[in-house]
Amino acid sequence: MTSWMILLWWIVVVQRIGELAISKQNSTWMASQGGYEVGREHYKLIVFIHLLFFIGIWGEVLIFRAKPPSWAYVPLLIFACTQVLRYWCIRSLGKYWNTRIWVVPGHKPSVTGPYKYMRHPNYVVVAIELLVFPVIFGAYLTSAMVTFINTLTMVLIRIPMEEFALKDVTNYEEEMGEKRRFLPSWNRSSTD
Repeated sequence: MTSWMILLWWIVVVQRIGELAISKQNSTWMASQGGYEVGREHYKLIVFIHLLFFIGIWGEVLIFRAKPPSWAYVPLLIFACTQVLRYWCIRSLGKYWNTRIWVVPGHKPSVTGPYKYMRHPNYVVVAIELLVFPVIFGAYLTSAMVTFINTLTMVLIRIPMEEFALKDVTNYEEEMGEKRRFLPSWNRSSTD
């Protein structure tokens, strides 16, 4: 692995650690507002996916001698663009952003920023990151495996659980309207 690749890998690791700190701080605030966590039992799977993501890249490079493709700038550029959307999501949700599922009864769901256009832009960001970041290093197996496991987890477990919890204690459906989960809705009613 070249020095710029090692640096990039560490930047993303540090970014994720920082986000865990933000998540913990936001959890404390939501608990103080009467909020509670939902789906704690599946969070270990989320952690496993992200550990597999980082370890898989190193494994492919060290064991299988993966090399970045000559077109590595393409996934790097896509990854950089997703970071803009990532921080737009975090900023839009503010104290409600979390790596876990937290709900605060009676509080309105956020419909600002990218949430004006789709229900789950943060999950779209994560899916793109898990797909393209390993490709920068030539870690195609990690890209495919982690993307597959993450997609199953998000579609079958996490998103249904999150939406059910939000519908149970907030006016989620009313606020979200006709917005789709993963693709932007550009019609006027989605931006009102």
